[in-house]
Amino acid sequence: MKKIKLHHIHEELGAKMVPFAGYIMPLQYSGLIDEHMAVRNDVGIFDVSHMGEFIVKGNQALDLVQKISSNDATKLSPGKVQYSCMPNGKGGIVDDLLIYCLSEDSFMLVVNASNIEKDWNWIQQNNEFEAELEDISDRTTLLAVQGPKAVEALQGLTEMNLEEMTYYTFEKGVFAGFDNVLVSATGYTGSGGFEIYLDNQNAESIWKAVMESGADYGLKPAGLGARDTLRLEKGFCLYGNDIDDTTSPLEAGLGWITKFTSDFIDSDRLKEQKERGLERKLVAFKMLERGIPRQGYNLLNQEGNSIGQVTSGTSSPILNQGIGMGYVQKEYSKIGEEILLEVRNKQLKAEIIKLPFV
Repeated sequence: MKKIKLHHIHEELGAKMVPFAGYIMPLQYSGLIDEHMAVRNDVGIFDVSHMGEFIVKGNQALDLVQKISSNDATKLSPGKVQYSCMPNGKGGIVDDLLIYCLSEDSFMLVVNASNIEKDWNWIQQNNEFEAELEDISDRTTLLAVQGPKAVEALQGLTEMNLEEMTYYTFEKGVFAGFDNVLVSATGYTGSGGFEIYLDNQNAESIWKAVMESGADYGLKPAGLGARDTLRLEKGFCLYGNDIDDTTSPLEAGLGWITKFTSDFIDSDRLKEQKERGLERKLVAFKMLERGIPRQGYNLLNQEGNSIGQVTSGTSSPILNQGIGMGYVQKEYSKIGEEILLEVRNKQLKAEIIKLPFV
């Protein structure tokens, strides 16, 4: 198990540390609900340095990015970010990722921690171009400061205009006295905020600066537990749960990042699937009876026959209600459809809804 650079800080703060994706990570500090509500109402800080970062550069960098990703990377310009996925050549997904356009011939790909080695090998394997690849994951710290008060909590640390930083854009500049810090506005909580990419050697100083700067705005450290409940309330997919090597981006409702404007790995296969029609779809549902959906639980129709499975589920701290996502046969995927969740020997009522939950 790898330790992130600020491991000792999290231990000092009393975080419950757990193994996750090959790293020892903070699960929670003051408690999941307390941290969740801090992010929704004020501001929280997550250390997500387990994420992977690859640099792709050179004259043919764009060609490689375009080949391996489902979105249209030609639409990117310096300072822009794009959400995308990497199809696996068999109709499934290698990983979902963020693509940062650093310059016309330089990109940063941000990938999931559990997939760093798999993704790196996949990209190298498909690099038939003169693109240079560099894995900077182990020397990069990533902090996510999320919540409605994130601008106020951070603005005193930089001359970058955070208020005017629009969704899915970024800037590089001086932050907390350190140069060459990348600040972006992508977010995985749905409550606004920023991601701060920095060199490991500056991690402790920047963490302390953010904690001090955010103290007056109720800033609290938050762990992976709250990160999961926050992303699920907004209906954001989690790799390994809602998407994986067996799910297509179209089934997962990611048609909006699957552009057929140029060829990419699996573009023909996915185009054919789109024309043929889907057999199953990822849906969101809320419980109509008391119960908490969990990954792997069966979803049933009114006759009690299995129509799919839960991929993600929790009790929403905001709604105080069980919520979940899962794949079901297409005929049961309509908004308002009543289905059943099998919990041990019980069949509990649930309703398919339109995202987000909150």
